[in-house]
Amino acid sequence: MEFNYKFKGNSGVHSIGDKTAMSFVPDLNREPTFFVSKLRDSLNFREAMSALHDVVVSDMTFKPKDKSDYKTWLSSQEEIWLAKLVADQEKHQEQYDRVQKELHHINTIENKLVKPYYDAQSKYFNYLYTNDYDKWFVLDPVITVHPDELFFECFSQDESSYGKLSCSYDTFKDIEEHSYGTTNIDYSYALYNEFQKIRDYKETSFQIDPSGFEVQTELADDFKEEKIDLPDSWVRGFLQISSAMTMQKSSFRLHPMDMYNILLMLKRNRERNSPRSLRFILEPDKPVEVLFEPWGKKLTFRRSIYRGKTSQEIRIWGRRRLFILERLLPIAKSFKVSLLGSGMPSFWEADLGSMHFTLGLSGWSANDWSASANFDLMSPRATVDSLTSQKIFDALSKNHVESSLSLSKRLGVEKPIIESALGIYAQQGRVLYDMHKETYRVRELSADPLPMDRLKFSNEKEDKASQLVLENMVTLKKVSTQDRQTQIDGLVSENSKTYNTMLVIDSEMKLKDGSCDCRYFLHNRLHKGPCEHILATRIVWSQ
Repeated sequence: MEFNYKFKGNSGVHSIGDKTAMSFVPDLNREPTFFVSKLRDSLNFREAMSALHDVVVSDMTFKPKDKSDYKTWLSSQEEIWLAKLVADQEKHQEQYDRVQKELHHINTIENKLVKPYYDAQSKYFNYLYTNDYDKWFVLDPVITVHPDELFFECFSQDESSYGKLSCSYDTFKDIEEHSYGTTNIDYSYALYNEFQKIRDYKETSFQIDPSGFEVQTELADDFKEEKIDLPDSWVRGFLQISSAMTMQKSSFRLHPMDMYNILLMLKRNRERNSPRSLRFILEPDKPVEVLFEPWGKKLTFRRSIYRGKTSQEIRIWGRRRLFILERLLPIAKSFKVSLLGSGMPSFWEADLGSMHFTLGLSGWSANDWSASANFDLMSPRATVDSLTSQKIFDALSKNHVESSLSLSKRLGVEKPIIESALGIYAQQGRVLYDMHKETYRVRELSADPLPMDRLKFSNEKEDKASQLVLENMVTLKKVSTQDRQTQIDGLVSENSKTYNTMLVIDSEMKLKDGSCDCRYFLHNRLHKGPCEHILATRIVWSQ
């Protein structure tokens, strides 16, 4: 999926005397979005932006070791071993020594011939890493200016980590020009290095540069255009975040020292075998306990009390991604941890006073958000007509940010309808759910509408479910409502087989539980989202 950006110049940080100017260059292909002010606490902002950078460059995918040199040596050595095996040492020793000497001479010549190539290749990659690191990652952050805050969003290279830095207006002073909206900003590795030069004894100005939106000729030399071709999985994964944030979670707060101890344990130990998980042991009104596997070491956090109502044990993987939060430890007041379940995503929120940092992690490093985290299928799915849906979006656009309850009262529309409509817009990249403030925000992910024909079915399961419904393969056996929950039992026919399905929908139209006797569900449960049979049953019930 191709994104076109147009920038006037480059973002940068410039220091003159006792003043520092931080300027982000916005995308001129989008509606004018700008913000001009000064920072109150430049050091905290520097650390938070550095943590956001760590999300952008994060790549925890498995990288096998380069064994080409070893294989080359082994190949040449096999010839020697074979010669030694078949040679009659006494009879053919002279011939063997001569052949081995010739072979050594040939290998020496070969190494001499190919050495310039490998040296040039190594020099090229070292040059990119040192002088043009942007070639190694191209995922520019998205920035949004709203009436109550300004926030940055980004996605990691391996598509498993999401970062969001929210800055309330208390972060700034002397706010001058501003215009609400969303834009992409020109961001580079060199800019990250400039951030590290920010000091608290220098007054730091902050601006999303409005000058780029002044009338300019199309042929101006200072314009820079970029075309970035992102995989559909990156866009689809970004869209999954809001859906995951609306799901039911087990939450608790960690003292910064407790978060430090988690990272210290991981830093002092290396995993040699499986399982490589954090096991959270949660007992109501008792300290949070964490068991580190496979070492069997347990930490009890007596300053962090779990206030939930039920006892739980939840395991998460991909834990070394938590080092993204390391730079926030000195400035964080507390960390809020929200767990969706074992093997499912987790959210880690750092309270930075006037700023708030959210780190969203997929179930494990290799399990990116788009591949198997189909949380949009578990979101509210009430039927909403296009007129009502547009009415709800227009109402939200007017205020930029609002809770579903507030919208429900203002528009006289039921809350599940509001959330279903906004959930659809979230899957179109036009709305974001703010987990911290429990509100919905208008946030256009791209200047042009996303190609929803390519993103219509975010996964194969949803496509199959749609086909099953169209072919009338779904039968509802029983529907019962109790304690504000609806249980639906159904039968789904597919390829001469009949599957028994059961799902539980809560009062807010969210999928709370489900079961099916198909192979996919028996293997994955709901950890990777519902199977096509559960989804098809839900669609028929909704209709």
